[in-house]
Amino acid sequence: MPNPDLGHHNTGKSAFPEGLPSGTVISPDTRRPVRLPAGQSLTEQWPVLDVSGPPRISLENWSFSISGLVNQPTSWNWEEFSKLERVRVFADFHCVTRWSRLGNLWEGVSAARLVQLAGGLLPEARHVLVKALDNGWTTNLPVSHLLADDVLIALLHDGTPLSAAHGGPARLVVPRLYAWKSAKWVCGFEFLDREEAGFWERHGYHRRGDPWREERFG
Repeated sequence: MPNPDLGHHNTGKSAFPEGLPSGTVISPDTRRPVRLPAGQSLTEQWPVLDVSGPPRISLENWSFSISGLVNQPTSWNWEEFSKLERVRVFADFHCVTRWSRLGNLWEGVSAARLVQLAGGLLPEARHVLVKALDNGWTTNLPVSHLLADDVLIALLHDGTPLSAAHGGPARLVVPRLYAWKSAKWVCGFEFLDREEAGFWERHGYHRRGDPWREERFG
């Protein structure tokens, strides 16, 4: 059940929550004295934004793959993926459209752990192209951002399975970047030796997307 003390009903000042499950990873941005980046407004809601609406996803046909510059290209079906070791991450969530939702508790599979299960990266791997089931939608990240310990493929949000509107059954969550980097309906990572722009990056969004630097557009 969602914990009423997890703290998205606040003013943007640091108010560290009580009652987090043991072992929860705490995203560093939640420890800032002021948790609301410039140009953002707090919301207690969770707005729904996407390009073309939720795709039709059958769990029987769902898979997640790791490809490109890894030692052991690997894929999991839904049954296999849902049984992988899970982590919980307490993090804030900042959308480039200027709203922020503080104090989210995510549960899923660590991105770094998935890379480990694929045998680790080859030395030349520098960037990752994140793939989604939304008509081939992609976004890009430096490897260093993907492998941060607060990044995960989330299956639950505040104790509840993700709805299709919010990226279910699985979405990437990269708490320290704007939320378009947290791809909904995620289905794979392709590791590259170069940066390849994703959907929004090709349409003028910033390649990195750091909310604390207001990197909204390139």
